[in-house]
Amino acid sequence: MPELSTELLNVAERALDVSAARQRVIANNMANVDTPGYHTRDIDFAGQLRQMLGEASGGSQTTLASRNVPGLVERPDGNNVNVERESLLMAHTQLEFNTAIQVIRSEFKRIQMAIQEQ
Repeated sequence: MPELSTELLNVAERALDVSAARQRVIANNMANVDTPGYHTRDIDFAGQLRQMLGEASGGSQTTLASRNVPGLVERPDGNNVNVERESLLMAHTQLEFNTAIQVIRSEFKRIQMAIQEQ
């Protein structure tokens, strides 16, 4: 069976992977809001997506790396999670995820139309 993959689908699939990983990291930050000494982590969406797309042709699997976020205000207990910041990042990441879903839907609709015209 031929593969129904286009470059656009590949980019959208990778964007979904990075968005889902970032949502997990943000959810983990929010879950640790009261953990003494916990430091906020994040995933660089654009950087990770670029890395994944660059490695896609090589066939290697990319491990999505989260990193500590520098420059955040630390509370006396050593925790620097800000729930408002995390909520905003979660909403932004959800928009990125939804955009990738829309791209996939549009691309499959385009492929379906091309098949029906034959």
